[in-house]
Amino acid sequence: MRISDSVANYILQMLNEENGIAEIQRNELANALGCVPSQINYVITSRFTPEQGYIVESRRGGGGYIRIIRRRMTKSDMIMHLVNSVGQSLDAASMRAMLRNLVETGVASESDARLMAAALSDSSLAPAPKESRDLLRASLFKNMLLVLNT
Repeated sequence: MRISDSVANYILQMLNEENGIAEIQRNELANALGCVPSQINYVITSRFTPEQGYIVESRRGGGGYIRIIRRRMTKSDMIMHLVNSVGQSLDAASMRAMLRNLVETGVASESDARLMAAALSDSSLAPAPKESRDLLRASLFKNMLLVLNT
């Protein structure tokens, strides 16, 4: 397992155990997991974003911390939030992160997410010109999300 996956899993476990709120000290977590503090930053900024249903607060200094809060949303709210946050273009990595969040929150099943990921993959979109794939992926993803909402 990659270190970024270990960090994310550790934070997710904390969120599950603490009713959706995890408060961490970056250096302590880095020491506990055997990584550098910048790896913690990377995981937080890439996997715990508002688009994925999280609020991140931080306080710098000696007693500083990073607080991650999982927002509670209804299925419909979450889907509409994602539809609105996708914009005109969606890269494959962002799409996979959004699908992972949908599965983790129970909005989409694992099989739904796998089907969506397959349909929106670069290989599926290969017949489209490379410069149009992210635009096409965004449009298709939004429509798939709206079907999930029914």
